[in-house]
Amino acid sequence: MPSSFSSAPILCVVGARPNFMKIAPVIRAMKGATPPLPVRLLHTGQHYDPEMNSQFFQALGIPDPDINLEVGSASHAVQTAEIMRHFEPVLEHERPAAVLVVGDVNSTLACALVAAKTGVAVIHVEAGLRSFDRTMPEEINRVLTDQISDLLFITEKSARENLLREGIPESRIHFVGNVMIDTLRYNLKEAVPAAQTLSQYGAATDWGQNGFAVLTLHRPSNVDDPGTLRAVLGAIREVSRRLPVAFAVHPRTRARIEQHGLGPVLEAQSILKLPPLGYLEMLGLMQSARLVLTDSGGIQEETTALGVPCVTLRDNTERPITVEQGTNTVVGSSPAHILAAVDEIVRTGGKAGRVPELWDGRASERIAAKLRVWLDGAAERLVG
Repeated sequence: MPSSFSSAPILCVVGARPNFMKIAPVIRAMKGATPPLPVRLLHTGQHYDPEMNSQFFQALGIPDPDINLEVGSASHAVQTAEIMRHFEPVLEHERPAAVLVVGDVNSTLACALVAAKTGVAVIHVEAGLRSFDRTMPEEINRVLTDQISDLLFITEKSARENLLREGIPESRIHFVGNVMIDTLRYNLKEAVPAAQTLSQYGAATDWGQNGFAVLTLHRPSNVDDPGTLRAVLGAIREVSRRLPVAFAVHPRTRARIEQHGLGPVLEAQSILKLPPLGYLEMLGLMQSARLVLTDSGGIQEETTALGVPCVTLRDNTERPITVEQGTNTVVGSSPAHILAAVDEIVRTGGKAGRVPELWDGRASERIAAKLRVWLDGAAERLVG
């Protein structure tokens, strides 16, 4: 087994906040393997906020990145191109055994493309998820990344069917479970109590004492069109008449609300507007919420793992298992459908659901074990 290959690191890539929760347990499992797997961490800087990054990295136990490209924000095309341009010389210098990417952000596809074009193996964690909506940039990133990946780690069995249908050889596909749930389970005892977060941002002591909802909203389909945004926010105001709403406002959403003069819609004591929260603060809120309204993919999974009813403000989901087995209901952006779903949850308690197969907090350990076998096999093939 050539020492040059066996000692070459796996270069793990993150680029945006959703990646952090996925990479943390993977790096921990790789470093904790016997013997440890060599790993290097690269941050593309796709979403780069030094204060927020530091907060997340510290809370999740992620080591500081070995490399930071600091590409910053731009249009999808420009950002993808800039990541590729900055990543190629790094890849030539690092000469890793493989590039490991997670999720479906622009950094995922950009770094996978550069690796594939330069003959470096690509490992995709959270492969095979499909919304079947090609208007979503994330769907394009998912489909293309999977096509050029050598190892595809999936979170649910439907992902295998999607990949096989798209011509991916079954030998490349490995059902390991959900690394997002590894992070959730690992950090659950450290979650910041909801009451502490709510009071920190001005909630009265009796705010939400009979239950509250949590809201996140950021997808272009919901916030970029002023008519859609007005309708959704109007529905949220109606929800707040039934149940107080803690709204963690994404910077993109805040900008659109201000741009379209929709701030007055949210002026109600029963709506508590919060800044973007750290992982442990958000986890504490979700854990204590009576229900969660969101257009986030990851939150659909986290609420299913927590057993908290989730109302997804989208027309589709790439995580169908959260609907079929979990606590998720997909309602779109129609105010009538949103209110009907909320009323049903308030009346009945919502879907009980169950935790899906292999969402047991050990997905990353299974990934590390597969990577050890794969690295050993790759080294042996080089000898041959």
